[in-house]
Amino acid sequence: MRPYFRRGIEQELESGPVHQAGEAPTPPGDVGGRFEVRCSPNRVPSLPGHATPDGTARFRDRSVSARRLPPEHFRGAPGDLVLSSLGLGTYIGPPDGPTDLAVEQAVLVCLTSGRVNVLDTAINYRHQRAERSIGRALARLVGSGEVARDEVFVATKNGYLAPDAESGTPVDRWVEEELVRPGILRPNDVVDGCHAMSPSYLTDQLERSRRNLGLETVDLLYLHNAADAQIPVIGPDEFRARLRDAFRLYEKFRDEGRLRTYGLATWDCLRVPPSDPRFFPLETAVAVAREVGGEANGFRFVQFPFNIAMPEAATFRNQPVPGGRVTLFEAARQFGLGSFTSVPLVQGQLARSGPKKNGLTPAQTALQFARSAPGTIGPLVGQKRAEHLSENLEVAARPPWSRSEFLALVS
Repeated sequence: MRPYFRRGIEQELESGPVHQAGEAPTPPGDVGGRFEVRCSPNRVPSLPGHATPDGTARFRDRSVSARRLPPEHFRGAPGDLVLSSLGLGTYIGPPDGPTDLAVEQAVLVCLTSGRVNVLDTAINYRHQRAERSIGRALARLVGSGEVARDEVFVATKNGYLAPDAESGTPVDRWVEEELVRPGILRPNDVVDGCHAMSPSYLTDQLERSRRNLGLETVDLLYLHNAADAQIPVIGPDEFRARLRDAFRLYEKFRDEGRLRTYGLATWDCLRVPPSDPRFFPLETAVAVAREVGGEANGFRFVQFPFNIAMPEAATFRNQPVPGGRVTLFEAARQFGLGSFTSVPLVQGQLARSGPKKNGLTPAQTALQFARSAPGTIGPLVGQKRAEHLSENLEVAARPPWSRSEFLALVS
């Protein structure tokens, strides 16, 4: 298996922290062939429970009454949940202790401010350390009574190979020793040296995520950029067969109480034209989920890039639905799916040089644009520095733009 690198990690190591985190579909990697940390992972006890309608509504009501936030900052989501229209992302950053502390502090600020109750991560982010940072912060807040477990919605992702930065094992040996030799992962399960979705691998990854996060039940598990990574290599027919196996496994996890819902985190596949070989119709995923889980299946969320520079989800009618083609946001709505969006600041580019509107900074304008799209729950934004947290969370004090204001910007 070749070494696997992810755009963003190398950039941050060379030039310091990027203003905001964004996600591209290239896979994660090691630093100079070896991880710099040589310590045992800091485990936390498993918290019981999961996000609930009553708990998330309680978080909203407290935020509206005590923090004077506009009720429009919160959105209804599948499962009758009430979620903030800003979510915390945890993508970019080196796998080191200072970044752990910065991410933990960001979680603490977001949750205690009453402005964010959506936490988004992935097992491969910062080589499992992003999940652990969330786990430690959440355990601290729940333990102190400042936040209840049922008020917070936690999403993670699996699919990419995800060596453990705290294991002390070189990355090339980690995959062999931890996954291949025990029979968890077969070499021919791996696509392009970086992605796998065999049931044995996905099972192993969920269990590692639950331990990292310190959660008995994960609220949302995305299959991470699976169509983007797999279809160009194995083709759409084989991908559908693998997706069926993965969704069937996720339904089993739900039956066992380890998982509440699942979804697809994507990059290009849902936004490109139907004629593009990379295209994957959302209706296919919905059909597969109904095939393995019936109408009460757990496929309830989708994630995709959306920002001022990448507005296709709101403007391009490429998704087939009964009766014609609609935008991605509209297709998700018709299929009963909740939409989260990634890269609202294009890895900081819009924060540095984007437009300004209504007295907002460029970063705030970009976030307001992303959270105002009709059909979205909200954008996921990475933020670790105190000044960025303050700037970005201020957006929650404003109602999103109206539908007509938003459409005027994209028409």
